[in-house]
Amino acid sequence: MISGLAMLKLYTYFRSSAAYRVRCALNLKGLAWEAVPIHLLRAGGEQNQAAYRLKSPLGTVPALENEAGVLTQSLAIIEYLDETQPLPPLLPSSAWERARVRAIAQTIACDIHPINNLRVLNYLGGHFAASQEEKDAWYRHWVSQGLAAVERLLSGNPATGTFCHGETPTLADCCLVPQVFNARRFNCPLDALPTIRRIVEACEQLPPFAQAAPASQADAE
Repeated sequence: MISGLAMLKLYTYFRSSAAYRVRCALNLKGLAWEAVPIHLLRAGGEQNQAAYRLKSPLGTVPALENEAGVLTQSLAIIEYLDETQPLPPLLPSSAWERARVRAIAQTIACDIHPINNLRVLNYLGGHFAASQEEKDAWYRHWVSQGLAAVERLLSGNPATGTFCHGETPTLADCCLVPQVFNARRFNCPLDALPTIRRIVEACEQLPPFAQAAPASQADAE
């Protein structure tokens, strides 16, 4: 169990899909936590300020702080929460099933998201003079390719249930819902992803996901 739950602080930004993942996990665990907004656009990006870089050396969100210190990287944070607050579990009981859930989650968090995050889009514009239209095309290309792969991982697999794996949300769902939110925001086509759309709809009907949504955050604009 996590001691000192009142001390849990999540450094977050309402539209960050990585922070959104952790918000989903915290809510699914029923944990009390304090949101500390880090605005990624204001004043050159609050994530670049020296005080925050002491917590997150790369200057990214989320970061989770408790009496033990500060953790970065959304998947590491979620697995920490799952190990220290095991109910309800976000990873299945068998090694094979855990590997499947991690594979889905990592396809999103390691293959789709990193090449489309704010730092990359800003670099495309600042160093290669990419227009907004070109940056949006870049984003839609990689998201569409990645989500098509996730659809293939999910569709027709007997391990897929109401959610990515079985009948309760897992780490994979915590990653999928924010990525689909971003896909919608950038007008990525989702018609060819019926399994993903069904799973996301099921997740979004649950209070932990609804409460984690960008529009529900105090720093939402």
